[in-house]
Amino acid sequence: MENVHVLTHASSTRGQYLPPTANSYRSTNDENVHSLVAQLQKTLELDKLINIFSFEAAKLLQIAGLQFHSIDGVVEMTGSKNLGQTVSFDLEIENERLGQLVYFTKKPISIFLKEKLHRLHCVLVYPLRNALMFYRVKKLATKDILTGLSNRSHFNDYLSKKLDRCRRHHRHFGLMLLDLDNFKQVNDTHGHLFGDRVLVQFSKLLLQSIRGIDTVFRFGGDEFAILVDDNQENACNIIANRMQILVHQDALLAKHQVTTSIGFTLAKVSDDQVSVFERADKALYKAKNNGRDCFEIMK
Repeated sequence: MENVHVLTHASSTRGQYLPPTANSYRSTNDENVHSLVAQLQKTLELDKLINIFSFEAAKLLQIAGLQFHSIDGVVEMTGSKNLGQTVSFDLEIENERLGQLVYFTKKPISIFLKEKLHRLHCVLVYPLRNALMFYRVKKLATKDILTGLSNRSHFNDYLSKKLDRCRRHHRHFGLMLLDLDNFKQVNDTHGHLFGDRVLVQFSKLLLQSIRGIDTVFRFGGDEFAILVDDNQENACNIIANRMQILVHQDALLAKHQVTTSIGFTLAKVSDDQVSVFERADKALYKAKNNGRDCFEIMK
């Protein structure tokens, strides 16, 4: 594996620590490495990959936490805690930087252990690169290119899971449908590039209106949806009110008299994807008929 480079940036440590398992690990090193290779090849999910690797690394040293940082975000092992000393390793393969592996350890890491970790990292980098590629392809398949919001395909999958949970746990949730008033006029007058600016700005306002547990989707054109993770009608009212206030206050949208009509409903145990969507769509249609720039609920 001469094309694999693992660069180390470790905090200074005093003393040498060797856990009780290290000697036994030394004697069965090849066997452990082959086992790790086989385990890592079983998944393309980043979180599972890090968990598998953390289990093997824990045979060498006492780990309080383990994180992998990349341009796609942070993935950490199950139960990871930011405790103790931090030691980080930059992972690189064939001149491509994958990211940084950060250990939170209870004891200093010796040079001997760093060499052992280096060998494990050489095993990790190839499955890790494949997992990152898989994650990015999957992300492209579920994201709207213009706004970065989740797309209709992702909405269908997520709605199905939410309905299944609703039936099993009797926990309702809200479905909110939105579209832009006067958007066609803006598009026709100023062109599609300007229309794209309006859509991107509206998407930002949507993200400002929701909570971290809610999810926003773009279906295409000026059609959007929000899955509200709450079983109370009031939560939908709050989000709809907040959204309309932000739209009215936004300089770009207000200048071109772009507003939003909103329809929402609470999912029922008896609902399927068609019934809950049709009910929210009827609420949106009602908001349009009532003069637009308002929201309606359909029970």
